[in-house]
Amino acid sequence: MVDREPCYVISVAAKMVCMHPQTLRYYERLGLIEPSRTVGKIRLYSAADIERLRQIKRLMKDLGVNLAGVEVIINMMERVAQMEREAEEMRRELEREIQRLRSMLGEVAE
Repeated sequence: MVDREPCYVISVAAKMVCMHPQTLRYYERLGLIEPSRTVGKIRLYSAADIERLRQIKRLMKDLGVNLAGVEVIINMMERVAQMEREAEEMRRELEREIQRLRSMLGEVAE
C-alpha cells in the first residue's frame, strides 16, 4: 500500500512527476487528484497522490488515453481494488467459519 501521508508541496510534486504545477491544479479541478490542504490552504501531495499522477501520465502518454478516459480507467481500477479487498475479507470469514465448523465436528466425534 502506498503512503497517504501528505508531504510534498505542489512545486516538489510537479518536479517529481515532470509536470507543470498548473497541470496538477487542472487535474485537481477535474477531480482526478485530491491533494490534502494545510490550514493555510497549501496543497500537500502524498506518495499515493504522486503515484496517481504518474499513472495519469502513463495512461495519457503511453496509451494515448484522453482525460475522460483516464477518469473512467482510474475509477474502474479503484472499484476493482475495493472488490478485491471485499473478496479477501469474505475469504477470511469463510476460512474462520470452516475452522469453527471443523472444531464443532471434532467435538461431536469425540
